[in-house]
Amino acid sequence: MTRKPWDLAFTAEPTEVAALRRIMRLHLGIWGLPEVVDDAQLCMSELVSNVITHVGPGTPATLAVSMNGVRLRIEVHDPDARALPTLLDANVEALSGRGMALVDAVADRWGVQLHADQKVTWCELVTGLSAADSLCVSPRVARAESVSAVYDMAPCSSADGSSRLRAAVVESKVVDAITDLLHCLRAHGHDVDESLDRAQMRFEAEFDGVNESP
Repeated sequence: MTRKPWDLAFTAEPTEVAALRRIMRLHLGIWGLPEVVDDAQLCMSELVSNVITHVGPGTPATLAVSMNGVRLRIEVHDPDARALPTLLDANVEALSGRGMALVDAVADRWGVQLHADQKVTWCELVTGLSAADSLCVSPRVARAESVSAVYDMAPCSSADGSSRLRAAVVESKVVDAITDLLHCLRAHGHDVDESLDRAQMRFEAEFDGVNESP
């Protein structure tokens, strides 16, 4: 999977944060990184809020998102190289000063780059990817692939989309696996149709949850 860097200019206002969170969720869904959406939204929100609080509302800024190897990199650019973010030892009851402490707790690493006309506050999140262009496999997919050898099929995540024959073979074997599970359910006295309906509903809820707004 190719994950092309993207950036978005915005005005640092509290009302912009929700829109940026939706955009972040959408892009990470397209990139196949649903497992890091919550952490990415949190870090981005805190970096933007830091600009609003310490540089000022209405500040022109830019959100830039890219991959640094297998890490997700989030950057917020603003024009004030003097107002530096500070990591405070804020307690749980503090009403302010917790932004960078949250970023420090969630991100794998973070920092600030100073330039003549701007600063870049960045953080990087662990994605669980094995390579920059690999797929992020969810626990459910990992469990399904753990039994793939029983049906003599290649892992779903490595199927070659350019080969229609290979895709058809993998699909056929997945159907075999589902059919065997249905036989098992019936053998133990379960209603197969009800189980299928429940599985379909759960799948659609989890799939839609990756793309819906917070």
